[in-house]
Amino acid sequence: MAAVLNPQDAKPLHRLPTVLTTGFRFFFLAAGLFSIFAMLAWTVWLGVHAAGGAFIFQPMSMAPHLWHAHEMVYGYAAAVMAGFFITAVPNWTGTREAGAGFVMASGFIWLLGRLAVWFSGSFDPVVAAVIDLVFIPVLGTAIIGRLAQKSQARNLIFLFLLCALFTGNLMMHLDWIGWAGGNAEAGIRIGIFASATMICIVGGRVVPAFTRNALNKKGYMGDLPQSGIWLDRSGMLFAALATLAAFPFVPSPVLGWICLAAGAANLFRLAGWRGWAVRNAPILWILHIAFLLLATGYLVYGSTLVLGLMSETSALHLLAAGAIGSMTLAMMTRASLGHGGRPLKVSRPIALAYLVLISAALVRTFGTLAFDYFPVMLVSGALWVGAFFLFVWIYAPILLVPRAPRHPDAHVT
Repeated sequence: MAAVLNPQDAKPLHRLPTVLTTGFRFFFLAAGLFSIFAMLAWTVWLGVHAAGGAFIFQPMSMAPHLWHAHEMVYGYAAAVMAGFFITAVPNWTGTREAGAGFVMASGFIWLLGRLAVWFSGSFDPVVAAVIDLVFIPVLGTAIIGRLAQKSQARNLIFLFLLCALFTGNLMMHLDWIGWAGGNAEAGIRIGIFASATMICIVGGRVVPAFTRNALNKKGYMGDLPQSGIWLDRSGMLFAALATLAAFPFVPSPVLGWICLAAGAANLFRLAGWRGWAVRNAPILWILHIAFLLLATGYLVYGSTLVLGLMSETSALHLLAAGAIGSMTLAMMTRASLGHGGRPLKVSRPIALAYLVLISAALVRTFGTLAFDYFPVMLVSGALWVGAFFLFVWIYAPILLVPRAPRHPDAHVT
């Protein structure tokens, strides 16, 4: 007997895959997959050179270490920002979330940028630059349109930071084209510091708020997280000033002292957020550790510029791989659960991924103080890949399927 199909169960043939329907689904999954690819490519290149070999041909036009830095900031981190902002800004402003059309269009532009940079050695570098540079302005239009509908003065800082990201990316491409030589390294710094400032602002809102909510729910009798308004403003101000000071016309010692101030202010902010009280909740303690890496990253980098304690590149990785890497992973894992209607509790493999990623950042930052360059890089790269493999393995099923019925413990960002 032929099976009878309930009309309510019928699905139109033109229905889009779930992963393309919302910003966080597409961009978080794309960021995780691309992070694995980009770090594997960089680690393989290092491994071949560590073994005494060399590649006869490389697809990109820029030096591999610059490709690596560019793609981790303007590829991976930019994708996480896109997923976060496309999802969070409508919640902040009470406006409609971007539809599947925008998600598909912006996702296609982001993917084209990754391909253009990877194969930039095969065609005109100006074309590669134009393709890659389009993404951030497209993302900015989605944000500014919603902020314009509702007065959100405090969130306009994100438009400044997106402009800084665009400028840093532009500087790197101009260097590769040959129109403004010597700006690639500055473009990396600007991208890292702009991203760190976003973490300083967003983290300063969500870390104490999420911690306070969790402690209230379990009937915590101690002091709840607290932040002083002037301390919060100081932490964000110095972080924003560090982004400006990362431009090449500012002397390095000035940037160093600003970073020291940013690190101290944000460390004091973190001290009042009661991180120890949530030590048994991985989804919360990773937020505190990420913010700790942010504050110490500013301090280590500032100390390096002022006192010459270690390699500038190694010090910068505590902000890049440490703060940005761990906070983006933390936000992807949390937001995917909350917006997916699932309880806010990560599995053991994801808690392990947090620890592995933190280890990768610490090895990359401090490993060369005691060990040779290549072993440190290979171990750090392998740890990073392992952490994001765990993320994709656990979260691909969550991001690829429709939203579950809202769990009472699920919250949006």
